[in-house]
Amino acid sequence: MKKWRPFASMTEQYTGLQEVINKQAEVPQPLLTEEQMEQINFTLIEALHTNKEVYLTYYKNGQSITDTGFIQFVDSLGDLFIFIDDVFELKNKMRLSELIDVRLA
Repeated sequence: MKKWRPFASMTEQYTGLQEVINKQAEVPQPLLTEEQMEQINFTLIEALHTNKEVYLTYYKNGQSITDTGFIQFVDSLGDLFIFIDDVFELKNKMRLSELIDVRLA
């Protein structure tokens, strides 16, 4: 049984409403202080060398997303790191500038 949606009777209308809802849920990317960036860098390096699981919070498409996994590679000059997802074990290339927070699990 489908849930009745009074304002989503046409697909174009539903798409438009979904875009408006998504725009309202967007948050601006937080600005990090030098101290926070140094702490993220130290945590990434520690997780890389000890092969410990980390909780990553990063900014993507107007949302802050938290994920768990392992750090495989960090290139601070190239603003890049490789993260292996804990759930699907997929390699994800991300920019260091997208990171908001990193914590050891």
